[in-house]
Amino acid sequence: MSNKTKKSSDSAQNKEDEVVQINKWDGTAVKHALDDSVKSALMNHNNMKELFGIIDGRLFICALAVGIALVALGYDYEYTFPASKPVLIVCVCCYFFLMGVLTVYTTYVEKGIFVLSEQKDTSGSVKRWKASSDMKKYDDKYELTVQLKDSRGIREATVTKSVANFIDTNGVVLDDLVASEVNRIVNSLNADRKDK
Repeated sequence: MSNKTKKSSDSAQNKEDEVVQINKWDGTAVKHALDDSVKSALMNHNNMKELFGIIDGRLFICALAVGIALVALGYDYEYTFPASKPVLIVCVCCYFFLMGVLTVYTTYVEKGIFVLSEQKDTSGSVKRWKASSDMKKYDDKYELTVQLKDSRGIREATVTKSVANFIDTNGVVLDDLVASEVNRIVNSLNADRKDK
């Protein structure tokens, strides 16, 4: 084995052995670390492909807002303030309107969704998976909701557990325990049962 091949295999092994350690008292960091662990556990299932539709929607709204800000900047650069006043007023109103649309979009469309994926099985049928989470500000309860949409309809499972079930005393995320819980949920949804 050449040195170059050995180094690349060593770096791949280091990435696999990389441990996620967080400040266990930072609720936001804990939620995001658990979300990432759930996402990787869900994406490890066979024929799973991530979908980016919800994120693309948010990026489109943000791109429109940036575009409007650039139009205002360019017009004000070309025609100084007194002449550009009507265009600036329209651009500012449109920008704040889009920020309101973005707030509504993240609140009611995204709703804590952190992964959308599609799974094709050997028979050619398609299953769409959606995972979302919630964690209150000063609470240790992590609520995970996984939804499956397939030819049989929409099924959903919600699990609420303490973050202590998935993070050790040093703040290390225990990916194997997270994967075990995700696999249990996926198996129950595939078996057409509901977990509450």
